[in-house]
Amino acid sequence: MPPFLQFVVRRFLVIPVSLLIITMLLYGGVMLTPPEARATLYMPDNMPPRLTDLQYQRITENIIKNHHLRDPYPIQYFFWARSLFDGTWGYSPSLNEYVLPSLLRRTPATLELALYSLLLLIPLGLVSGVTAGWKRSGSFDRGFRLFAFLSTSIPPFILAIILLSIFYINLHWFAPGRIDLAYRFQVSDGTFISYTGMLTIDSLLNGRLDVLGNALRHLAMPVFTLSIYHWATLGRVTRVSILGEENKEYVIAAKARGIVERKVLWKHVFRNILTPSLTSMTLSATSIITGVFVAEIIFDIGGISGVIVRAMSGIPDAPAALGFAIYSVIMVLLLMFFLDVTQAILDPRVREGVLKT
Repeated sequence: MPPFLQFVVRRFLVIPVSLLIITMLLYGGVMLTPPEARATLYMPDNMPPRLTDLQYQRITENIIKNHHLRDPYPIQYFFWARSLFDGTWGYSPSLNEYVLPSLLRRTPATLELALYSLLLLIPLGLVSGVTAGWKRSGSFDRGFRLFAFLSTSIPPFILAIILLSIFYINLHWFAPGRIDLAYRFQVSDGTFISYTGMLTIDSLLNGRLDVLGNALRHLAMPVFTLSIYHWATLGRVTRVSILGEENKEYVIAAKARGIVERKVLWKHVFRNILTPSLTSMTLSATSIITGVFVAEIIFDIGGISGVIVRAMSGIPDAPAALGFAIYSVIMVLLLMFFLDVTQAILDPRVREGVLKT
């Protein structure tokens, strides 16, 4: 088997193994909640207003028996894991519906936010880091280092609150939510066709530039909040990599031959620093996927973070909490797989198995 194909297969096999280990650990944590407490989530809404202790105990025991809440760990895990393959991921009493359909319905909002954050941070981080490293100690480099330091010093949730205070409460420029109320009615009236669930893309496909502009305005603050920290990290890694390349022999030789400096930078030096930059991009991308939920809650995006908020608002709702965790893990693992394969395609040392990754 060619080294590149071996690399792809090895990376792909990591996904199911990781899922098995993570789900077993997560379900073990869920079982720490007593069965009687978990049973209260499944209490029917039409229960009589007054119950004796014996009646309540009988109802609780029936729920525990029907949902296998007191069975040994392997049996409980088996019944839950079986729901992963039937398209439901279990029934969530807090959501009052099956977990997977609820997650899929909320996915476009989360995906849209994460996608625009990545589209902002990756080119901006690479270009600013390359420019700062190549123009070392210049005015741009000094400004970059200062802004990068400030960006990594402020926690994202604090930055989100600051942005809301300035641009929403005081200036009324950007509002939370996905879209203004007036446009929300137009989007849901049946004339606006939802192709992907992502408002920016669907508005283009429907020829509604006004909806596109409004959706982008609502994305401005959460996208900036998510991407600014990771932009600074990626830019710093790229800058350090450029500094390590600028005095190497191939760069000096290229300059001595009279090759234009811009060509030396982007055609030769940039290609050599892609490996550490791609590693940083992978970490930033996975951090955005796992950190997007904080921005969703603060800016009222209505993504899949609503599942975990409902699941953990009182007694832990095991199907919803586990479904949210597994969904997040799958997204991260698939993203890491994609970025690892991309790195192998761009870097021949990885592709031929020289680097042990």
